[in-house]
Amino acid sequence: MKVFVIGANGHIGRLISEQLASAGVSVVAGIRKPEQAAFFEDRQIKTAHIDLLGRPEEMGVTLDGFDAVIFTAGSGGKTGDDMTLLIDLDGAVKSMQAAQIAGIKRFVLVSALFAENRNRWSEAIKPYYAAKFYADEWLRYRTNLDYTIIEPGALTFDAGVGKIETAGIEGGSIAREDVASAVVASLSEPATIKKTISMVTGETPIAEALKKELNDLV
Repeated sequence: MKVFVIGANGHIGRLISEQLASAGVSVVAGIRKPEQAAFFEDRQIKTAHIDLLGRPEEMGVTLDGFDAVIFTAGSGGKTGDDMTLLIDLDGAVKSMQAAQIAGIKRFVLVSALFAENRNRWSEAIKPYYAAKFYADEWLRYRTNLDYTIIEPGALTFDAGVGKIETAGIEGGSIAREDVASAVVASLSEPATIKKTISMVTGETPIAEALKKELNDLV
């Protein structure tokens, strides 16, 4: 499998890229600035420029020849709501369109816990949740991609424990390392296709949780 990671220079994106490379997967880290390449070059991971403010047709050329796309890009907390709209929502949708243009079927999107439930959105970052809501909806209902939507709880920089909970979640946190592990594991787990998977730190090994606990999920 040849995988392109959009948003590879983010905290989760770096972990995903490293884990894929360690597993022997052919991975290319999508980056926005040339200076971001050094991190990946030091780890023998190839990079490619991708502009989420560009046109889907241009992005599709970059994605040509890949088997799967992982989208984990975000505008970050230092930008305004305009960039949240342009990156977290429109950038995600354009990435889906680009994947379809390139003939790619597998698409994994990193979203946020409770993104589909407006009653659970944080007032402090409501535009972020709105962006995630509509990007998720587009992926589910406006594409023919074999998608997986990962909805992690509050993200921490703790070391991953390799165990998660995917059902009956009312809140909680999860290490970025475990989110990355779940994303990587989902690529080769058919049970995750066309599924939205909420997750926080739990007691079930990630691979087992993805394989056995999704039958009742959306």
